[in-house]
Amino acid sequence: MTTPGQPIWKSLPGPEDITRSVLPNGITVLTRTNDSSPSVVISGYMLSGSQFDPAERLGLAHFTAACLMRGVEGLNFQQIFNELESVGASLGFGASVHTTSFSGRALAEDLPLLFSIVSRCLRQPTFPPDQVERLRANFMTGFAIRAQDTSEMCSLTFDQLLFPEHPYGRPEDGFPETVKPITREELIAFHRKHYGPRGMVIVVVGAVSAAKALEEVQKALGDWINPEQPEPPAIPPVTAPVGVRRHIALPGKMQTDLVMGTIGPVRKSPDFLAASLGNNILGQFGMMGRIGDVVREQAGLAYYASTSLNGWLSAGSWEVSAGVNPVNLQKAIDLIQLELRKFVSEPVSVQELTDSQANFIGRLPLSMESNGGVAAALMNLERFQLGLDYYQRYADLVRAVTPELVLEVARRYLNPDQLVVVSSGPDLAE
Repeated sequence: MTTPGQPIWKSLPGPEDITRSVLPNGITVLTRTNDSSPSVVISGYMLSGSQFDPAERLGLAHFTAACLMRGVEGLNFQQIFNELESVGASLGFGASVHTTSFSGRALAEDLPLLFSIVSRCLRQPTFPPDQVERLRANFMTGFAIRAQDTSEMCSLTFDQLLFPEHPYGRPEDGFPETVKPITREELIAFHRKHYGPRGMVIVVVGAVSAAKALEEVQKALGDWINPEQPEPPAIPPVTAPVGVRRHIALPGKMQTDLVMGTIGPVRKSPDFLAASLGNNILGQFGMMGRIGDVVREQAGLAYYASTSLNGWLSAGSWEVSAGVNPVNLQKAIDLIQLELRKFVSEPVSVQELTDSQANFIGRLPLSMESNGGVAAALMNLERFQLGLDYYQRYADLVRAVTPELVLEVARRYLNPDQLVVVSSGPDLAE
């Protein structure tokens, strides 16, 4: 909490209270002490995501990450969870395009136990055959559910069309035909080759000193080396689409989901903040911004309608999503395109921008009221190389955005006549 008269930025993470260290084996450690809470949160990632998956084994990185807590040397699946539950701790792993990530929490006194389990899961997984097959069955069930979900199929197809022949266009969990043939030996080989300390980042936030946190990381992972660990492959550039329309027919559905969009700025781009504020006005703020107001509230064409801006390491997307009655699909598409044309034809109003700026600045401290929120914020600092003082500069950066800059950035990325438009629901002929 800030005291009266204290600038908000002084309560936010910054160079004064973030400690950043790099271990000899390449692990970067960021810590921030919070003595007002008895707990501690850890987050981290390694550069071992689906970008390494062969096309015919898409889902391999995701499958490997899911196996990590299913058994390690000396502990089976149930024993791992018993150790965590005995002290009220939690831990989980996952994989994305670029990384395999993990996060956990515990009381500060149990941080050594938490790091011990993290280390064993990362370095000594045993891939028990029965657990591998149980996970495979779970994945297959998930694929079957996905194939009948209008929202999931719409999003999956949109990514494939927006990022053709690109890692961002492939689902990290793969497809039934790529996951079914993955063998236990392939999981073990992927782990042996791609898991290692090079490029690894660990964040520790909570009731622990920077020195103690660093000591625990060093003890658990400081001697880890993997000479085989490869550098991440080069991610190919992306180009804006020339306009694509696709419908995925799912007979018997009562709703059609819709995604329309194009390439957006990467997270590190100077355009990203202006685009974010513009996106807030277009389809997020209040009753989902202009899009929600016009398409849902005024025209009554959608059950929901909003926008999203996604900025990643190598590319981004700017999307409009809606759920509509199938008979209103084309009307909703036309109205969304009309709103986008307005958005790129004239600056947003001063009042709209001022309201969004206040929203951005005001919600930042709220997002860091928990150790988990701070850990996520520090992870973003490192992942996108924003600088340790980014959050303390944030309010000034937000206030510096003008209506003219929002318009300039919107025109750079949004072409209403060259969008990827994907819908999923009943056959259009029905």
